[in-house]
Amino acid sequence: MGGIFMSYQQLTNEQQTDLPNSNKDKPNILFILADDVGQEVLSCYGGESYKTPHIDELARTGMRFQHTYSMPTCVPSRLTIMTGKYPTRFGDISWGDFPKSAEQNTFSNLMLDNGYVTGIAGKWQLCLLKDDPQHPARLGFQHSELFGRHEGPRYYEPLIYRNGHIRSDTKPFYGPDLYTRSIIEFMTKNQNKPFLAYYSMALCHEVTDDLETPVPRSPFDRYDSYPEMVAEMDRAVGRLVAALNALKLREKTLILFVADNGTPQNLIVRAEGKELIKEPIFSMQNGIKIPGGKATLTDGGTRVPMITNWPGTIKEGQVVEDLVDFTDFLPTFLDLAQAPQAISSNIDGFSFSDLLHGKGKSKRTWTYAEESVLPKPGGTEPSGVNSGLHYIRNVHWKLYNDGRLYDMINDRFEQAPILFENDTEISRNIRKELDLTFNSKFDDSHD
Repeated sequence: MGGIFMSYQQLTNEQQTDLPNSNKDKPNILFILADDVGQEVLSCYGGESYKTPHIDELARTGMRFQHTYSMPTCVPSRLTIMTGKYPTRFGDISWGDFPKSAEQNTFSNLMLDNGYVTGIAGKWQLCLLKDDPQHPARLGFQHSELFGRHEGPRYYEPLIYRNGHIRSDTKPFYGPDLYTRSIIEFMTKNQNKPFLAYYSMALCHEVTDDLETPVPRSPFDRYDSYPEMVAEMDRAVGRLVAALNALKLREKTLILFVADNGTPQNLIVRAEGKELIKEPIFSMQNGIKIPGGKATLTDGGTRVPMITNWPGTIKEGQVVEDLVDFTDFLPTFLDLAQAPQAISSNIDGFSFSDLLHGKGKSKRTWTYAEESVLPKPGGTEPSGVNSGLHYIRNVHWKLYNDGRLYDMINDRFEQAPILFENDTEISRNIRKELDLTFNSKFDDSHD
């Protein structure tokens, strides 16, 4: 029987090898989305305030991107990742809601349709899981281990939904350890299939401060500091890489590490009675003191670290100046899944798969970000491209819709806006070029 089985298995393998789009040839994807981490945090970007050896090693042996741009806060960034479209495309949606019109065409559903097994762990900021516990499954995740949007603790004694059901065994544990373990178990279980493992980290977001009951503190009876969370984030990345090495999957797996937005401007550091005390966050980068910029459209809020690592495919030690934004992940993953036909023509993203393979540059020549003007649930504030501050930019120049133009090479912190009345011939031409790009892209801004 064994000999017959082996012959059949060999025949099956040969048949799979002959298929150009065989699942056998599709890389695994480990997509790590850190929470609230600006470029200045990581040592490989010149950060001096924290140690991130495991992430730095991914950069040293892989590809570090200098110009990756997010939305300024978590929900719009996650919506952009899932759909390959800017939030403004969806008109008036509430904070933390997901447009039903986009459910079938999420990157996870499309990867599932094209031969991948899909799993997610960590943060789910796209609905209230208590109201819709099967939402992750509907959006294409076969396995999920998630905390919901401000429904309960995410760190100590976390409230976790596993495949739509609340876990009852989390009380003694630290949430990030459970989320990391879930991703490792998912990769181990599916090591013989192409997998998409999406680790939507809790780290380094502060504890949730809007729960009716106090958020549990650590065993040391305090909240983790930002440096402690950075260290835990890096340790989790190290555990994931070690797991892939143990499974002998490193050369078959693309690791993509990115952050959802910049570093917070301040962080809850302790409780005084029922009051949660916050302090500002400053980090040193290349000798410069950098304030947190989350929730702003500055580089501190939207220019984020991104590292890719794929031994045997991505050459070591590359530093990339090409533009990337969060709409680009969906088409890139589908290209890697050998399913370019699944990429819709009406998304905003451009695949950078060729860039990863060393075969060319990114097709993106501009990027866009918008202020977080989505209303809270039950609110009536308008959203959309014309209702809040937004920008369009390239590597050198950045134009806001209020007319401010910045030379980002020489004015990184946006201290010297070029106004209409001060335009030179160069700035006037740049303004015209960016304006035309914006208007041609967003004439019809809503789906």
